[in-house]
Amino acid sequence: MGETAQGSVDIPRDAEGRRSTSALGRSVVAAALREVDPTGALAVDQETNWRSGYLRHFRRLTEAGIPTAEDAHRIAADGLAAVHERMVVTAEGGEPDRALASLPDADAGREIATRTIIGDGQPETQLTVPYDGRRLGGDELRRQLDTWARDGIIEPSVTEAVERVLANPDWLRLEGRTVAVLGAGAEIGPLRALLRWGATVAAADLPRRSIWERILATVREHAGSLLVPVDGPRDLADDSEVAGHAGIDLTAEVPAAADWIARLDGVPVLGTYAYADGAAHVKVTVASDVLGQRVRELRPESALAFLATPTDVFAVPADAVEHSVTAYAQRSTTAKLVGRPLRTVSGGRLLKRNYVPGADPGVCDALVAQQGPNYALAKRLQRWRATHARAQGTLVSLNVAPSTRTRSVVKNRVLAAAYAGADRFGIEIFEPETTNALMAALLVHDLHTDGGPTEDHPWRHEAHAAAHGGLWRAAYAPRSALGLATVLGIGANRS
Repeated sequence: MGETAQGSVDIPRDAEGRRSTSALGRSVVAAALREVDPTGALAVDQETNWRSGYLRHFRRLTEAGIPTAEDAHRIAADGLAAVHERMVVTAEGGEPDRALASLPDADAGREIATRTIIGDGQPETQLTVPYDGRRLGGDELRRQLDTWARDGIIEPSVTEAVERVLANPDWLRLEGRTVAVLGAGAEIGPLRALLRWGATVAAADLPRRSIWERILATVREHAGSLLVPVDGPRDLADDSEVAGHAGIDLTAEVPAAADWIARLDGVPVLGTYAYADGAAHVKVTVASDVLGQRVRELRPESALAFLATPTDVFAVPADAVEHSVTAYAQRSTTAKLVGRPLRTVSGGRLLKRNYVPGADPGVCDALVAQQGPNYALAKRLQRWRATHARAQGTLVSLNVAPSTRTRSVVKNRVLAAAYAGADRFGIEIFEPETTNALMAALLVHDLHTDGGPTEDHPWRHEAHAAAHGGLWRAAYAPRSALGLATVLGIGANRS
């Protein structure tokens, strides 16, 4: 490695010297579109209100990639290149920003030691998923999967994937692999499920005692092996001392974190699950991306894992479109009577059908304005990396996870209310423990099946085993029902 010291991944300064996420997002999306859809790129360049106007441009990113697989790959490659060309590394002491490209070869700055903690429990030898106050396994889980598929809550391929894991319970331990969970404290990450199954997990999260106390308590309850990064060789007597010396700041310590993961035994699986508010989410996602590059250079056999948000824009298969069209045609008499005047009064914005009948593929636009352009950019970056890495021969697991009642969501009163009223529109909001186990099972499936079936287009990879919570197959376009779901949710919360 080189002699350059590491620093913190940050947003570049704009022409006025501000670190503007709006300027960054606009320029990245325009660059991603420029070769495939120059008209779309021009529209992005001319967008004057990125914070509210980003929605249509992110939809165009998806639509522009549908005609050919080459178009989708070009958008992903150009989008990634734009991010890496623009993001910077800041240094202490007023030094000028450096290019992000300096990080993959930078000195680590410190060598992170590893404390291994073995859980006190016995590993579960059969797949179970907690749901509605019960733990479902075997035929009970199969029936629930069938119900979700029938109701349009998951794609049928989710059932097929989980069935394979049920039939191969020895897969659960992920023998020979070490799953590096970036953002180990995330509510819907796979940490808890993997430890329950006896897997080996390398946990990466901020050096905050409260985070590590929760993580260490989790491993003690279960049976897996937790590899904890600590600040140098220390004789740490107990979990309390470990919690006080554990952690990595992924944004500020990319080289050190990457080198730590690369030294661990077992084939590395780099799982990006870290979440933060606003610009910090973009920074930690980009840092995780650079970290993944460095690990794969050191350990080319490494795999990548991501959870895609359902509140994004996806191309969806024809049978999902048909399901939605049928649901729209069969909506109740009351829904039809209420829907007509609402559409008229709103200028067609409320309770729109989800798709044009016969679309193949359809485009499900479930972006939520309240989540903002930084969240959209961070999650799209992960999809681009999955597409690009898969094309380069890397084993990739990327699955769409359902909307989930996480702390980060319910603290937003509008989103919390919308979630409370979502069931009126065919959407199921999952509890974190259900999402955690279900998505961990899909990760296990992908790691044992070379990333799932080989598809002829990136959108088909994204659609495979998508647990979207009903957004893809609902009668109404998601944003056209969001306001009503919010009003109904507020009423439900008050009753």
